[in-house]
Order: sequence, then C-alpha cells, then structure tokens
Amino acid sequence: MKLIAGFGNPESKYNFTRHNTGFLALDFYAKVKGLNWSDTPKFNALWLKSGDAIFIKPQTYYNNVGEAIQAFAHFYKIPTSDILVVCDDFNLDFGKLRLREKGSAGGNNGLKSTIASLSTEDFPRLRIGTDSASRVGSNLKTGSDSDGKISDIDFVLSKFTAEEKEKLPDLLRSVVSEIDNWLGI
Repeated sequence: MKLIAGFGNPESKYNFTRHNTGFLALDFYAKVKGLNWSDTPKFNALWLKSGDAIFIKPQTYYNNVGEAIQAFAHFYKIPTSDILVVCDDFNLDFGKLRLREKGSAGGNNGLKSTIASLSTEDFPRLRIGTDSASRVGSNLKTGSDSDGKISDIDFVLSKFTAEEKEKLPDLLRSVVSEIDNWLGI
C-alpha cells in the first residue's frame, strides 16, 4: 500500500491559492483517472483508494497535515518510504517540479508537521514550484515587506495569476505523470 498526500487548506476561500497546489494536483489526478473522493472523511482527511494507493487531502489545515498522514500510515502500516507528499514550494520557479526521496522541511510548515508526525525526514516529496515574477511589484496587491516584495504568508495564500492559471493544466499533467512514475504505473 502506498499513500499520496496533497497539502492544502480545506475552506473554499483557499481554492486556487498557491498553498493549495497539493489539493489541486490530487483533484486533477482524480479527474484524469476517473476517481472519486469518498463522501465520508477518514482520519480528518478526504480520501480515495485506487488499486494499492490511497490519496488523501488532510482537512487539518496546512500547518498540521502531518496528523492525518501519520494516522493513515499507522492504520494501514505504510512505511515512510511509501508515502509521497505533494506540496507547493515558493522557492522554485512556477511550474518546476522537484521529486526527492527525503530531505528537510526547507521552511515549509506542512513538511515540518509531517516530519514531526512521522519522526523522520525520510519520505518522498514532490514539490511544485509556485514562485512568480508577480511576487515583486503590483500584480499581487496584498501585504508586502519593506523592500516591496510580498510577504511569504500573503504570497502562499494568494491566487494564481491569469497567466499562471492558463499554464496550470500542463503543469498538473506533469504532476500526474510524476505520481504515476512514483507508483510504478
């Protein structure tokens, strides 16, 4: 059994924000594969099962996603090497993907939560780049640091630009391929 966890926040106001890229990716995966999320949450997560894989979208909010991941891993006896987390990374250019077998949180609070809950950094993670040229300047009109750069919190909770939304389908198809490769299908 393998576990794939997408990171995000559960309220609809977070739809199409950078921090919900993990949810968006798993929703796209489910749509492409003709899969449906269960109507009944389990371990504080939306979930679906396909073959020998369980996909989850923790409903604990981004900073506590590790709780749901740990609950599924414990219940299904899934080793950490068989847990793939899918999350945004504002330190990567928009559209760039980075798959690593293990590593630090790199400032990502969802990864910090997962590392704390699993008591290890040794689990695969697929980071989806969400950095944008619009991060500096007037395209994202929210709070900014003293240098005019949008704050990290405001940036990750910002919506994708129109140009980025046009590129999302191709990016999400690449994520589907990465997940399938990781699953060996």
